[in-house]
Formats: sequence, structure tokens, C-alpha cells
Amino acid sequence: MLKTLDPTTGAKTTDRLADYNFAKHNEESQAVLDAYAKRNPIRVPIQVGTNTRYFMFHPVANDFGMNFQRYSEDPDEMFDAQLKFQRWSRFNILQDSGLGLPERWSIGVDFQNYYEAAWFGCTVHYLEGQVPDTMPAYVDKPEQLLEKGLPDPFGGLYAKGLEFYEDMAERAKAEEYLGRPITVWMPGGGTDGPLTAACNLFGPEFVCTTMAEEPGRLQLLLTFITDATIDRMKAWRTMAGVPMPQDGFWMADDSVALISTEMYIDHVLPHHRRIYDAFGTNVERGMHLCGNATRHFPTIVRELHVSAFDTGFPVDFGALRLALGPEIRIHGGPHVELLRCGTPKAVFEESRRILQSGILDGKMFLLREGNNLAPGTPLENIEAMVEAGLQFGRYPSETHD
Repeated sequence: MLKTLDPTTGAKTTDRLADYNFAKHNEESQAVLDAYAKRNPIRVPIQVGTNTRYFMFHPVANDFGMNFQRYSEDPDEMFDAQLKFQRWSRFNILQDSGLGLPERWSIGVDFQNYYEAAWFGCTVHYLEGQVPDTMPAYVDKPEQLLEKGLPDPFGGLYAKGLEFYEDMAERAKAEEYLGRPITVWMPGGGTDGPLTAACNLFGPEFVCTTMAEEPGRLQLLLTFITDATIDRMKAWRTMAGVPMPQDGFWMADDSVALISTEMYIDHVLPHHRRIYDAFGTNVERGMHLCGNATRHFPTIVRELHVSAFDTGFPVDFGALRLALGPEIRIHGGPHVELLRCGTPKAVFEESRRILQSGILDGKMFLLREGNNLAPGTPLENIEAMVEAGLQFGRYPSETHD
């Protein structure tokens, strides 16, 4: 249970934003986000990417002793932890997002980034002080994956995922949290990308070497992974009632940072095209690539009609804007290690530098950390990034209807 609560808001009295004017903030932030979505921005939106990792290793947010093994193995623990972490975030992390108590909480089955490898048969390991992870299960004989046949979309890890979803949804029907209803979303409808899955299953050394020396062999494996991924995503999206294809479809594949653009075109692009064509219209397709992958972006725009990128580090934002043109949405900002270890002044100056790099040409930029907030990041540093965004990310008022 939460301790020392304000009887009206449910906020801890020590929460950083406990006295904030949430109604005013939420109204302004929603206007900023709506204008950005309509491609007629008021100013640069400023957001912070977090996941369970940030909260799990935060001694104040996680003052109830949660760990990843309990979280990942018990749907009740996952249910309770997500609500507590969301509440802490909404009363402590300043950004263009809803703050204070929401109209409705939204939680879901969260197997972190091991979900695809585990579904294909890798064992999940709970590492001290780290997120859960897997080790490649098919290093000695990669073709064993093919011999097993296409996995059941609702089997393996996703049998557990379905059980978790049903348990959490049943609780949500019967409970509220701090006087607000709870919605539970389904897992299974996304992907971290076929090349990333291959690296997790076979090891990156095998993938890169085989791509160069035995491309036909690797293509059989990537085709199998893509077939299975599409089958799974279709099954779960059908169950959830998600349209196929849909506007605004996003996917990721961070491991493309390992290869050249020529290799990307020859070996990976066809699999990405299959996934985008199965699940996305040509309206606002997006891709998350948080490694050193910007060399691929022009190809991805041209060949896959992607119009939005979520970036990490390193990124030359001015050069990227020149390469992609003014219409492409780009999300990014200061390196997460600078946010974690730097001073507020250093974070402010780096955020200012990025905003003045030329990235604002076309006004399709969203300022965020690059990429995903690291445990131990001081709130003061997040607020320094926000302050820089407010000062240097504004556009003339006449550009907005």
C-alpha cells in the first residue's frame, strides 16, 4: 500500500509534483500533442520514455521491494507494480503527458524485450540488478528452429501471456486504483524485428557471418522468423480487435545497426516490407531504431514509406534532418548516460544544442531522451531537458490555427 497519502490526490507528500497545477499542465500538453499530430505544432513536444526497468531500480518509486522475477512470474505482482509505478511517474516526472490522477489507468502484460526470444524457445534468466534476458538457444544448430515448425501464437511464453492477461483483466473489472478504473491491454501484437530476433536466437556473430558467407541459409531462418511473427501478431490483433492494416503502425529492429545499408537492402528490407504491408497502411508508419542506424533511414523512408523515427544514440540531428527532409517526424534528444550522470546544466546545454542543430526545420521534432530513461536518472536532469525544450523549442504563434 502507498504511504503518507494526500486524501484527495493519493499522492505521496514527498512527490516532486505534488503541488503542481495538473489541470493546466494537462490542457497545455494535450494541445501541444494534438497540434503536433496534425502537423501544425505550437512547440516541440517533450516526453520521457520509461519502462519497468527505470522504476524497478528506483528506491523511492519501488519502496515495496519488487524484483523482476516476482514481477514476471506472478500476474498479481505485475498488476500492482504497474499501477504503483504509473502513479509515481505521474506525480514525479515532468513531461508533455498526462500528470496527476488519470481518468483511467492502462496496464498490460509486460515481458520486457525478452518476449520474442522466449516465445521461440530461449530460456529466461533473471539477472541481479538487470532486466531479464535470454541467451541464444540455437547456436550449435540454428536449423533446429525450423525443425520445430511454426510456433503456436498462443503457445510457449504466450500461453503464460494469455493466462496473465485473463487474470489481470478479471481483476480490473472488479477493482479501482485510487478511485479510477483500470484497463488491461493485450500482449502479442508487436515485434522488435526479425533481425533482432535472429541475433537473440542464434547470436549476432552467427547472423552477421552467415549473412556474408551463406546468405541463402540466413534467408531461410529470417523468413521463418518473419512468418511466425506475422502469424502471432495477426492472431493476437484479431483477438484484441485491432484493425489490420492500421494507420500509425510502428515496429523496431535495433540489430540493423550491425550491418551496412547494402546488406540491409539485400537481406532485411524484404522482411520489414512484409510486416509493414501486413499491419500498416501508408499513413504515419513509424520505426524505432535506437542504435547507430541513421545511415539506413533514407532507404527506409523511400522503400517502406516510414514517416517517423524514434532514435537513440549516436545521432547527428542536423545532418539527419537534411538527409530526410522537413516532413519526417524525428524523436530524440540527449544521450541517456548524460541524463543519468551529467549535471542539469550539461543536460540543458546539450538539449539546446540539439534544438538549434537544424532539426526543427519542418517542425516535425519531438524532444525525448535517447533512448529510454536509465535507472538512477535524477529528476532534476529530466527537468533541465524540459526547460531547454520550453525555451528553444517554440515556434511563432502564427503557424498554429
